[in-house]
Amino acid sequence: MKFNTYIMEDVLEAIIDYRGKTPQKSESGIPTLSAKTVKNNYIDYNNCYYISQEEYNCFMVRGFPKKGDILLTTEAPLGMVAKLDRDDIAIAQRLLTLRGKANILDNDYLLYFLQSTKGQHLLKSHETGTTVTGIKQAVFRKLEISIPDIEDQRKIATILSSLDSRISLNTAINENLEQQAQALFKNLIADIQERVPFTSVIQVLGGGTPKTGKQEYWNGEIPFFTPKDVGAPYVLTTEKSITPLGLDNCNSRLYPVNTVFLTARGTVGKVSLAGVPMSMNQSCYALAGKDGLHQIIVYHYVLETVKALKHKASGAVFDAIITRDFDTESVPALSSEQIDSFIAVAEPIYSDILNRTIENQRLAALRDTLLPKLMNGEIDVSAVKI
Repeated sequence: MKFNTYIMEDVLEAIIDYRGKTPQKSESGIPTLSAKTVKNNYIDYNNCYYISQEEYNCFMVRGFPKKGDILLTTEAPLGMVAKLDRDDIAIAQRLLTLRGKANILDNDYLLYFLQSTKGQHLLKSHETGTTVTGIKQAVFRKLEISIPDIEDQRKIATILSSLDSRISLNTAINENLEQQAQALFKNLIADIQERVPFTSVIQVLGGGTPKTGKQEYWNGEIPFFTPKDVGAPYVLTTEKSITPLGLDNCNSRLYPVNTVFLTARGTVGKVSLAGVPMSMNQSCYALAGKDGLHQIIVYHYVLETVKALKHKASGAVFDAIITRDFDTESVPALSSEQIDSFIAVAEPIYSDILNRTIENQRLAALRDTLLPKLMNGEIDVSAVKI
């Protein structure tokens, strides 16, 4: 595969940068994206804010983003990339909106190039700054990029996007399934007047962190859940891991699959399920059913209670949920028949969600293995049909 080297600005039709401009926020209107909303291959619309149509018309004077454009975070953090999936969007600071020139640079190829080891190294080798590091538009424009011809770009993008499309489909199915399960549970408890204390049916358990200076405690095979690792709803991997010796020397236990984790400090009130056995730090609670109460019921009880717990959260430095906050909470009193009928429907749903989450992990691992090889020309794509 032959690669040709270009200056970045020569292969881009558009480089839109709203550095130094902040629009007036509104309660509703046009979604506005910033660096914190862009993850790799994902736009978190839950963290965007809004501007009015009038503000949009006045603010967006440097160019309008289009569906299919590539978003690149320029600082805090540098190097997160996603593809725009809509036109009606505004772009705030610390984001570049990129559009490849027709028949020279394919947008999907650019997306994967910027995510690759080669692309990330190119960006980070040109970052500047002290407290906050990043890359300026003027520097980005002059970067050198080596790319194959447009047909090979499209073939590479087809291989990688087919994996991402499957991941996106699985994610959408999981979200729909969980919405169904939550709707079923709300319908189940809608007419129940009797309530029981939260702590009478659910055990509240803590975690702990092994000494960070002990190398033999860290980088083992046991996932170590912290608030940074919250999933939707299942967590399979964590940023940090510990060894069996580390587990023996901290206040956490090895929590089984379907343990409910609730973040309690800093990022308060996020809820996840353990997809594999894992340990947990002291910034979270592990919640387990008493007397054999099914963990899926525990999960939905926690979802119903979390708003009240977040309201109670307080602290001098940062908000925190403390153990006694659970003591005054109550949950609907379900009969064994009601629990059994719900679990008969919900258990297969959550089993499907977990299986799709595991499949997504495998697909992502395959994509991440192929990505550098495709970008370096190590894999022959001549037979790929597009």
